[in-house]
Amino acid sequence: MLSQFTREQGSTKQVLADLYDFPPDVYPVGRLDGDSEGLLLLSNDKSLTDQLLNPRNKHSRTYLIQLEGEITSEALMRLSKGVSIRIKKQDYITAPAVARITEEPGWLPERHPPVRYRSSISTTWITLTLTEGKNRQVRRMTAAVGYPTLRLVRIAIGKMSVQIVLPDAVKLLSKEELKLALKDI
Repeated sequence: MLSQFTREQGSTKQVLADLYDFPPDVYPVGRLDGDSEGLLLLSNDKSLTDQLLNPRNKHSRTYLIQLEGEITSEALMRLSKGVSIRIKKQDYITAPAVARITEEPGWLPERHPPVRYRSSISTTWITLTLTEGKNRQVRRMTAAVGYPTLRLVRIAIGKMSVQIVLPDAVKLLSKEELKLALKDI
């Protein structure tokens, strides 16, 4: 699904408007690319949107990532300290992050289309928590340390997290619930 409300001409990909009848002043707070999954906040609160999107606020986002190959402790350390990636033909050093190996999540539904599978190449699952959000940053970071991203799922924004990713699920939050979930942002 694309994290936008309008379908591009000729496209058959689902868009947010296919999920729910959102009010016209609601917009995605950030984006997920077409190959990524997980938590996406939508809001009509402009101050919340600014608080979450303005880089000076450095709010955290946590991703569950399936990598091609068995990641080394050296590569995890490089992800944690920051790596050089290329953004708009410019070299950029990422901010420090928190990178950890994790178990394959039993709760994660199958991906459609499925991730490529090679019986001769193992995979590793990691979590990566960032406080910045450059275009396709997670994919660029894992590639920079030699481990391409096969599957990318955003599981948390600040303290707001998904315990189970249900495709196409929408959960409406009251202002109080939202403030509690994002109070440290």
